[in-house]
Amino acid sequence: MTAMTAVGVLALGGVAVADDISNDLDVSVDALAEQMPLTVGGSTGTTKLLLVERNGDGKNGCNLTGSTVLTLNVASSDTSVATVSPSSVTFTSCGDTPTLTVTPVSAGSATVSVSQASNTTAGTFNLAPAAFQVAVSPLATANTAPQVSVLGVTAGAAYDKGLVPSATCSVTDVEDGPSSFPADLSTEQLDADGLGSQTASCSYTDNGTPGLTASASTTYSIVDPSAPSIGYTLDPVAADGSLGWYTGTVTIDWTVTENESPSSLDTNGCDDLTISADQFDTTYTCSAESKGGSDSVTTVPIKRDGTAPSVSYTSASGTFGTNGWYTSPVTATFTATDGFSGPATQTGTTASVTDGAAVVLGSPDFFDNAGNKAAAGNASSPAFKVDTVAPDAPTYVSGPTAGSSFYFGSVPAEPTCTSADATSGLASCVVTGYSTAVGTHAMTATAMDNAGNTSTATRSYTVLAWTTHGFYSPVDMGGGVWNIVKGGATVPLKFEVFAGTTELTNISVVDTFTVKGVACPTGGYVADDIELVATGGTSLRYDTTGGQFIQNWQTPKKAGSCYSVTMTTDDGSSIKANFQLK
Repeated sequence: MTAMTAVGVLALGGVAVADDISNDLDVSVDALAEQMPLTVGGSTGTTKLLLVERNGDGKNGCNLTGSTVLTLNVASSDTSVATVSPSSVTFTSCGDTPTLTVTPVSAGSATVSVSQASNTTAGTFNLAPAAFQVAVSPLATANTAPQVSVLGVTAGAAYDKGLVPSATCSVTDVEDGPSSFPADLSTEQLDADGLGSQTASCSYTDNGTPGLTASASTTYSIVDPSAPSIGYTLDPVAADGSLGWYTGTVTIDWTVTENESPSSLDTNGCDDLTISADQFDTTYTCSAESKGGSDSVTTVPIKRDGTAPSVSYTSASGTFGTNGWYTSPVTATFTATDGFSGPATQTGTTASVTDGAAVVLGSPDFFDNAGNKAAAGNASSPAFKVDTVAPDAPTYVSGPTAGSSFYFGSVPAEPTCTSADATSGLASCVVTGYSTAVGTHAMTATAMDNAGNTSTATRSYTVLAWTTHGFYSPVDMGGGVWNIVKGGATVPLKFEVFAGTTELTNISVVDTFTVKGVACPTGGYVADDIELVATGGTSLRYDTTGGQFIQNWQTPKKAGSCYSVTMTTDDGSSIKANFQLK
């Protein structure tokens, strides 16, 4: 109602109106001129006028009453095209519907409109909606139906998506002439990716009277020409360890591309992966299928070992001393194990370079085959006691000095020795080789530490023999002489003993007198009769008057027997004489 009122105001220059006068060529009541098509020589056209109540002028209900009338003039804008009758109509009530008849004259266009002739209602009326347009077509002649075909596509063909030819409609018409236009394409049988069956349809109605229509259609299919494309990237691109091993985190990023039919894509095993745990050779497979086909891609084998080898102490070797000490450097052996790539070297050693009571050795560097390094100190040995250094050279305390000489009986007392050891401590210092016997002696001082290491110092000295003289007369000491004496007689054996230039007078210097029966000579010897024999005791004594030792020997009463008499001093020196009894 509001729209039609606005039209009425416009038509009457801004004056509010009560009712609209319209035609029944369509159901709307507006200022737009309706169309009445007619043909030259054809039948007439009719329309009814009607009154539509409005309240725009302040009055309620229809402005027409039984005593008022509204008379309208009716006219054609071009009577050479069409005429209209009657030339006027009268409304006496709101329900009046006078009929207008339009007669076509010649081809063309004319407007039929109404104007107010008289109005006794005291109300206003909007006459614009009553106007309409008359279009008169030429006299109809015989019409030939058009011919229509679909060009560009072939029925039953399969076209790759994106490469479907353009479908056009080709029209041939006797009256209208040839023409072409794009075909209508169906989408009902296509999936979300635009694949499936499609129909290209063409329809054409010619301009003849009556208009004739022809149509054609072609059905074909749109397909996905290719399987999905699969690729992947590794990060890092190549193994970052040795022998093809990865030592860090490895990521696999899969890329699956399906441009033609993405909604039909189905993948398996194509999730991106992050490999952060150690593993042996493992391959990963991504497979995909769609309406274009299927594809499958497998990665290169991926093996990861990011864990350094485990190292443990195995054993130790070295030279054992005493008291749990080693007297040589200690070599500790360590063993490496690795659960994945395996140790590059299974065993390794570390040798001590210092001495001490608690030497701990750390393992050497171990690598696994992936290149992971177990740092030094990954494992430690037990504490070892190591003392590879001998004690200080021993020092003699008193005793014979080096290179000295002493006469027997004057040799200094046996020396002792001292030493020191900074690591395990000194266990002992012992002197060996000391002697008071005649001869040259080499003493050895041996210092031993608690580990068993030893050091020595040697010292040589000489013990000189005493000098003996005798037996003096009456015993004859000539070479090869046999002293002849009467059996039972006492023979004085006289002699002297000297230590260098000092004569020894104490009978204690004499060790033994030895009388030994021997075989008598048979010839080639010198005999010397002993004319002076001794009397008195036979014990050994030193004769201070004569300045000599005297030992009286009472010979056996065995005539014809022979004896060898030897005096030996404490230093081992001796005097020997041969006797034959008569």
